[in-house]
Amino acid sequence: MPQWAAVALTAVFAMAQGLLLAYSAHRFVTLWRWARRRRKPIRPEPIPAAWPRVTVQLPLYNERLVAERLIDSVAALDYPADLLEVQILDDSTDETVERAAAAAAKHRARGVNVAVLHRDGRAGYKAGALAAGLERAGGELIAIFDADFVPEPDFLKRVVPHFHDPDVGMVQARWSHLNRDRSLLTAAQAVMLDAHFFLEHEARMRSGLFFNFNGTAGVWRRSCIESSGGWTHDTLTEDLDLSYRAQLQGWRFVSLSGVGAPAELPIDVEAVKSQQRRWARGSIQTARKLLPAVLRSALPVRVKLEAVFHLTGNAAYPLLLLSGLLLLPVATAFPGTAPRLAAALNVGVIVTGVVPVCIFLVAGRIASGARGWQILRDLAAALLIGAGLSWNNTGAVLQGLRRRVGDWERTPKTGDGGRRSDFKPYSPARSPGGRAEVLLALGFAWMAAAAWRGGHAMSVPFLLLLFFGLGYVGIRSGGRSQLKGTPCA
Repeated sequence: MPQWAAVALTAVFAMAQGLLLAYSAHRFVTLWRWARRRRKPIRPEPIPAAWPRVTVQLPLYNERLVAERLIDSVAALDYPADLLEVQILDDSTDETVERAAAAAAKHRARGVNVAVLHRDGRAGYKAGALAAGLERAGGELIAIFDADFVPEPDFLKRVVPHFHDPDVGMVQARWSHLNRDRSLLTAAQAVMLDAHFFLEHEARMRSGLFFNFNGTAGVWRRSCIESSGGWTHDTLTEDLDLSYRAQLQGWRFVSLSGVGAPAELPIDVEAVKSQQRRWARGSIQTARKLLPAVLRSALPVRVKLEAVFHLTGNAAYPLLLLSGLLLLPVATAFPGTAPRLAAALNVGVIVTGVVPVCIFLVAGRIASGARGWQILRDLAAALLIGAGLSWNNTGAVLQGLRRRVGDWERTPKTGDGGRRSDFKPYSPARSPGGRAEVLLALGFAWMAAAAWRGGHAMSVPFLLLLFFGLGYVGIRSGGRSQLKGTPCA
């Protein structure tokens, strides 16, 4: 390799490692904030002397497998009937329309105030549906549940008292999991979400930092939505966008990790990839849109720094992938110092890219109540799937830098509650997805073999993690795919 090329590759690698180190340090800071403040109990809120009027919004799009389950669970909420309004925001084009209408009629007959608002088009996607429903809503508070959720009857009575403080604009409950143990894929998603809700949300809230509504299983103060500019669809993460605009206006958010809202985790790799693409692309779009306003504001420096790490966190995926691709070439670029350089590079990759993630996920899993072998199993699953999503999410991050918003990709639901064969999904359609992951996996397998033969054994574990992760995601992407009747548009 020419000397100039070796120097250039090393410089790029060092830049990637430096940025990964910054994101890793942020994880440790989040853990420290969480550990330092977790023993401080959340102040119990008094039961309201008069319960406020609540509108529950249920945005649907082609959800025939879960629509009735969602509507039935919301109709069973324990809340004064004269103060509860349910809006089924149905943009469907399949038999979900009839199923939702029938379920609404059934519950209206027994006195539940439930209405179906059907739009002929999907202007604004989910944000458009929520905005259209808000125009006709009568509630002071707005609760939102996606199609895969099954809220417990006492959900509102546990959440609504936290609006006793007039500065509270949104209360977010934790997602719990109906099918955590169904497969390696669902276990991995669950442990990642546990760390997000138990650690990240709690640490940010208790430290006076910005955090976000997660699109579902939360309740908004209507005046907060309206005073912050309402729902907009110029990013793919309308929930993150509105959250930051609201907190810039001075509204306070509350995270309730003690209140779980059961939900279905996607069981198909293509569904997970589409969900991850939307989250990754939308977070970068929101960063482009709102970070300038955050940085110009009079907020404390620590709040601004946290916002930078929060909104750009998905940049860790391209940095991790780049580190893996350059690890062996850089380690062998300078033959005279190869052993020492290779050792330093491998230690750097492990310390910046793997150890912080492991500690973070283990802490989240422990906070969720897991013990012993369950923690190791779920950690291994999360590392494997996280590595396997690196190509998918790298593409989404790069797309987020472009001006085009893109289509809002919905996540197909199946009605699965942890059982393996008792549901009938939409007919599967084949997809070309997964080819890039398989090719990358083969490339990392070759690099691992070359590293072993060349005396760079310390490089092998990291390269094998990328091989197995990308290989698993790639192979699982080829056979099962997006579900018919649920187009990503």
